[in-house]
Amino acid sequence: MRYFLLLSVAICLFNCKQPESEKLEKGMWRATIEAQDSEVLPFNFEVVNDSTLTVFNAEEEIKVDEISFKNDSVIIKLPVFEGYLKAKLTAGKSLNGFFIIDELKRAVPFKAEYGVYHRFETSKKAEVNVDGIWETTFSPDSPEDKYKAKGIFKQNGDSVTGTFRTTTGDYRFLEGSVEGNTMKLSAFDGAHAFLFTADVNDSTMTGTFYSGNHFKESFKAKRNEMFELADADSLTFLKPGYDALTFAFPDASGNMVSLSDAQFKDKVVVVQLMGTWCPNCLDESKYFVEYLKANNSDDIAFIGLAFEYAKTKEKAFENIQRLKSRLGITYPILLAQYGSTNKESAQEKLPMLNHVLSYPTAIYIDKKGKVRKIHTGFNGPATGDLYDDYKSDFKSFIGKLLNE
Repeated sequence: MRYFLLLSVAICLFNCKQPESEKLEKGMWRATIEAQDSEVLPFNFEVVNDSTLTVFNAEEEIKVDEISFKNDSVIIKLPVFEGYLKAKLTAGKSLNGFFIIDELKRAVPFKAEYGVYHRFETSKKAEVNVDGIWETTFSPDSPEDKYKAKGIFKQNGDSVTGTFRTTTGDYRFLEGSVEGNTMKLSAFDGAHAFLFTADVNDSTMTGTFYSGNHFKESFKAKRNEMFELADADSLTFLKPGYDALTFAFPDASGNMVSLSDAQFKDKVVVVQLMGTWCPNCLDESKYFVEYLKANNSDDIAFIGLAFEYAKTKEKAFENIQRLKSRLGITYPILLAQYGSTNKESAQEKLPMLNHVLSYPTAIYIDKKGKVRKIHTGFNGPATGDLYDDYKSDFKSFIGKLLNE
């Protein structure tokens, strides 16, 4: 009901008779998205021209080139993902509207102001330093929901960058600050809007993770430079009695595709369990595209299995095509599931797996059709050296399979 009420406000706000179209003022902007507990999630972007802006999250720069104007309203569609910003533009220097994901029925209040360079507002200097490794537990008081993570942070004065790694991936490029003994970090990419707040002392932190204004959970962390997560290659595996992966899912033309098809015969195959809505899947897809461009071989094939929350298969394939077009993906992506990204339902479609724990998950198959390794999750560019290690390990393992 809240979504429909907010969307109705948006329709009224943007469809009434307006004056001639305005344009976004060129330069830096500060945006905020509403979270729970009266918190706001800030991020910065720079307007380059009437059709291009760049969103910043620490080292990440997201180029946005789908901007449309109508009278005094603007629609900013983020690349790849379905989410978009729809706002009323005033004098070219302020925005007031919503961050919208239609398929999820979410409309989150959004504002932006021109000429503001800071991310978080601070009034006093940092009294603690969070630089280093933090052993973290999310939802620590819930036996059913708690999970481990590795906080990796760099602090320079009051400014902080870093990420939280989990066994299923990372929370991407987080950027923020420390004010007194309070740390705040945020990230926005068009799929997710993340905010982390924490009270910190020299060795512990206690905080809250917010995703937009629809979800929150607590976390606790302690300094532990030696902490490591479980091995990502050991979390998902074939059930006893299986040594092969089998499936048949449709492509955009309605053709059923399976690993027994001629295009995969006698080849090393990487099967990617993914979704177009998933930032870690985006990072993995970018790397696969990069790898294929640098290692063109007839002896290797990639295939994606998409698990989509889009309510219709037509919309799901539209999202898949948008992803492929944006990233230059040449390998097939099949529609394994639509209407839900539920992992239990996904596992039912691949019953030989012990579970589908994460999107993405990569399954490595040798030339004889035998599953040789399953890698759960993806440590993307935000993890720094870990991302470099992943790329090195990937090339090494694929090279081994190709030489067999």
